[in-house]
Amino acid sequence: MKKTIQIFISSIILSVIITSNVNSQQVVDAVTCIIGDEIILLSEIESLVLTQRSMGDKTPANKLRCIILEDMMIQKLFLDQARLDSIIVTQDEVDRSLNMRLNEFVMRAGSEENLEEYYNKSMIEIKRDLRKMMENELLTQQMQQSLASDISSTPAEVRRFFNRLSSDSVPLIPAKVQISIIQIDPPDNEENILEVRQRLLNLRRRIIEGESFRALAILYSEDDGSATRGGEIGFMPRSNLDKAYADEAFSLKKNSVSRVVESQFGFHIIELIARNGDLVNTRHILMKPKVKPGQITEAINRLDSIAVLIRKDSLSFELAAIRFSTDKDSRLNGGRFVTGDTRENLIMIDNLPPDTYKVVRDLKIGEISEAFQTTDSKGNTIFRIVRLDSRTEPHRANLKNDFTYIQDLSLSNKRNDVYNDWIFEKMENTYIKISDSFKTCQFFNKGWLK
Repeated sequence: MKKTIQIFISSIILSVIITSNVNSQQVVDAVTCIIGDEIILLSEIESLVLTQRSMGDKTPANKLRCIILEDMMIQKLFLDQARLDSIIVTQDEVDRSLNMRLNEFVMRAGSEENLEEYYNKSMIEIKRDLRKMMENELLTQQMQQSLASDISSTPAEVRRFFNRLSSDSVPLIPAKVQISIIQIDPPDNEENILEVRQRLLNLRRRIIEGESFRALAILYSEDDGSATRGGEIGFMPRSNLDKAYADEAFSLKKNSVSRVVESQFGFHIIELIARNGDLVNTRHILMKPKVKPGQITEAINRLDSIAVLIRKDSLSFELAAIRFSTDKDSRLNGGRFVTGDTRENLIMIDNLPPDTYKVVRDLKIGEISEAFQTTDSKGNTIFRIVRLDSRTEPHRANLKNDFTYIQDLSLSNKRNDVYNDWIFEKMENTYIKISDSFKTCQFFNKGWLK
């Protein structure tokens, strides 16, 4: 990839600095650069330097400051043009991106509490600081999309692009597999659901009679992320919560306890701690139905019987999937397993769920596995048999087997050319002033220093 796209991506990744206090160091703030109507502050650069250091970047500090400044200047060029072109983003778009980014930060930190401690700010303050940067990021993305919206690559262009690649530049394609599955849920799971609902009702009664919700959450909640905090999940917007959970949480009065609520993650009772506009802070106790040993045996035996019929050609795998599988995404496709937003059939084997990976790695093409127990993306216990339909070995990309992948690289290369040409022209026609302390930088793109 060319520098233009690399620095734009790194600018997005490094947006974490908006929540930083520069680790409590006091930085004398100053305007480092002016790009049109946009400015870059010294404190922003220093915060990014510290953030990169915390991620293990060993680049010398002065060189890193120059790299970061150029990253930010390019983003400011796109942002300045977006404002000139009256490009807008909606608050719903900002909220969705904000919630996704916050989830990433919380996962890296381990918990909201850790994130607040690291930045010495509350979640409300972190969200407030991040919101503006997310809006700018979306504006920048839309500006880039408007520049490259009509770009395409014909088959002839893809071949020319591939033939120009040096042997070292041809990408390595990892091993991929195509699999089909038949999945069933635990038999008689309704009994398990009734039991977990009754357990939660008993806990709810104890809370209403005066016991501490927080203490019971620590003892009984199956949400590892919040149980240690007494079930508290922190302030969240409705869009960041499961719909059933959110509907109940926003209907509660302060310190009141909900009925038993079923979400995609299990069953909950919820207590409203506080509400601040469109944000609610709740604590909850989560429980999931427990599968009994007899149910496990019954499910495994049932799948093994189906597998025997398929192996004897008494029943096709595709028809068995339609008749017996409970997996909605694959059953109507004859069991064909897909993943991701693009609904890919060929999946990198290392990206399979761990339990499925252990089974698939030892299968031969066309072979059907023994039945095994695993969990779905929501943590629910399920049972599967898997058929390995095809496997590709790791290899250097080639036009015969990897045309779509190479076409995507070709498109990316053409977009980079458009962005580079646009940046050069924009630099020529935009007011740019860089402080003297950064004029010794060796920038990748020439023309910043006028």
